[in-house]
Amino acid sequence: MHGFGDPARTLSDAEVEAIVRDGLAQLEVDGRRVLLIVPDGTRTAPLPQLFRLVHATLAPRVAALDALIALGTHQPMSAAQIDRHFGVQPDEWATTFRGVRVFNHRWEDPATFAHMGTISADEVSQISEGMLCQPVDVRINRLVLEYDRLLICGPVFPHEVVGFSGGTKYLFPGVSGREVIDVSHWLGALITCYAIIGTPGVTPVRRLIDRAASLVPTPKSCVAMVVAPGNGQLNGIYISTPEDAWQAAADLSARVHVRYVDRPFQRVLSVMPPMYQDIWTAAKGMYKLEPVVADGGELIIYAPHITEFSVTHGTDLAAIGYHVRDYFVKQWERFKHHPWSVLAHSTHLAGAGEYDPQSGERPRIRVTLATGISPERCAAHNVGYCDPATIDPAAWAGREEEGILLVPKAGEILYRLRK
Repeated sequence: MHGFGDPARTLSDAEVEAIVRDGLAQLEVDGRRVLLIVPDGTRTAPLPQLFRLVHATLAPRVAALDALIALGTHQPMSAAQIDRHFGVQPDEWATTFRGVRVFNHRWEDPATFAHMGTISADEVSQISEGMLCQPVDVRINRLVLEYDRLLICGPVFPHEVVGFSGGTKYLFPGVSGREVIDVSHWLGALITCYAIIGTPGVTPVRRLIDRAASLVPTPKSCVAMVVAPGNGQLNGIYISTPEDAWQAAADLSARVHVRYVDRPFQRVLSVMPPMYQDIWTAAKGMYKLEPVVADGGELIIYAPHITEFSVTHGTDLAAIGYHVRDYFVKQWERFKHHPWSVLAHSTHLAGAGEYDPQSGERPRIRVTLATGISPERCAAHNVGYCDPATIDPAAWAGREEEGILLVPKAGEILYRLRK
């Protein structure tokens, strides 16, 4: 393990450079091909700094250094977005970074994938502690087999599906086929976002994606970052195997990215930044704040720039709407043919609650969208609507004693009750 972190301060550029240089120096990559796997623009990280350091350290040694953007099922990044994401001027690709290729993960193209094997139903049952019992085919972007080493480079935050993001999650679901995506997300939904988000250690979902990653034969290393709230600098950085680097970063993230409050709030305004372009990604503003909304309270996702529920999964979401977990579980024959990752997103946004065929659905809290999505579409999706023009976020500030909480740039800090 190379690296360290401190929840009380950010690392200097010199410290970050030394960790990257010393950590990568140990990799056996001379004359070999290295594939850098990075997040897309929905994750906050000093990727431009890390990319330049990794390139400066490895480019003189390796036969090839390319990058694959772990989109999961997000939209591909354009050339201009890629330039900004990596912090590279367009003309630098032909000079400083000559020979480096950057690939979007083409999750929608069946030709993208190679089959790595199958996790048996018995093993899935054991991993999931009996919640699921079915085999899972493991498919991954075939590019990972065309290189001699994979170098995962990404941040670690509390996460609604797996507990804490990062590590092998950049492989599954980052560059994987739909099978592991659907099963892992639905497993997280069965556990519930409320229960699993910010859970320390190896959760059942983490065990599943680690098991899938073990079937990928290419040697793997990881640069795991812990990003300081607010300024985008690093509280910590660790380089090791994906499992060990992730664990060290998750331990630090639990001290950096979790904010405790003494009592719940009746109303929460979750302000989503432009990095979230649809409700599919902006729903993190619900996931991270659900634990501190009082029973019967309201959480408002404020994002006037958002006009779609999901660019990718909009049709499926229109067919099912947003509902609590048991709405799907107790009507499984009706819903099991829909993509399970979409069902998971639906119930994560709806939050905790109950469903009974006789008395109906009873969410614990109300979720309201103050976005560019019309009231008619919100009603059709079973989610509340508020005209964003009626909301002045500044008027919500400093009202905690009234039971009102304003969270600017929501989506990455997890709020929990102190008790």
